[in-house]
Amino acid sequence: MKIYNHLLNTIEEKGAAYLVLLDPDSLSGDKASKFLRHCEKSGVDGFLVGGSLMMSTNFEPLIKKVKVSTKLPAIIFPGSINQISPVADAILFLSVVSGRNADHLIGKHVIASPLIKKAGIEPISTAYILVESGITTTAVYMSGSMPVPRNKPEIAAVTALAAEYLGMKLIYLEAGSGADLTVSDEMIEAVANTCTVPVIVGGGIRSPLVAREKVNAGANIIVTGNFFEDENNWEMIREFASAVHFKSPIEV
Repeated sequence: MKIYNHLLNTIEEKGAAYLVLLDPDSLSGDKASKFLRHCEKSGVDGFLVGGSLMMSTNFEPLIKKVKVSTKLPAIIFPGSINQISPVADAILFLSVVSGRNADHLIGKHVIASPLIKKAGIEPISTAYILVESGITTTAVYMSGSMPVPRNKPEIAAVTALAAEYLGMKLIYLEAGSGADLTVSDEMIEAVANTCTVPVIVGGGIRSPLVAREKVNAGANIIVTGNFFEDENNWEMIREFASAVHFKSPIEV
């Protein structure tokens, strides 16, 4: 429970937590080390590592870079059972509760569970809710799951509540990498008001203002990803962290 408690403590102390998603296919070498150190210096609370596709062999090396370059937790954001490493601190044990594909509800988990136990990393049970975002995202395509319509916040809310009753520790509302539309504030508010576990929101968040809007709506953890694949955007990381950490904004 060490990493899960770290997230809870961060939410309590700062108002919300800010995680950066690292794509092993897009970040490697000296650029990775430079980016990771910059994130830590700028107020990021931790890293998610992984993705729906894995075209490179950089998955575990990238986790090692996180551990060597920073003191921040490295949490696996798995796109498949191949994305498990003992080097990481924890793994989001994702169940795609927005879909009805049994493999992504429990099937892959049965195969992955002994591998996670052997790796000795902390599993954090997470209800993964894919949300309509204006495009067919990689996560939607690869999971074979229909996303929740963005104009139906009540569907997301009762789905999240069922997941909480099943024992899930986090609710992840996912618009998807490169999403045209973010998860709506109305949907975030509906889920946050219905559930008692932390709500993660990611996908399409490209400005600190939008990040703060999601926190104001009820998000407890904000995730940004491919927006920072462009090095010109790196200087905005501090602004994102300050926007998310409304209880203790860092100096810009």
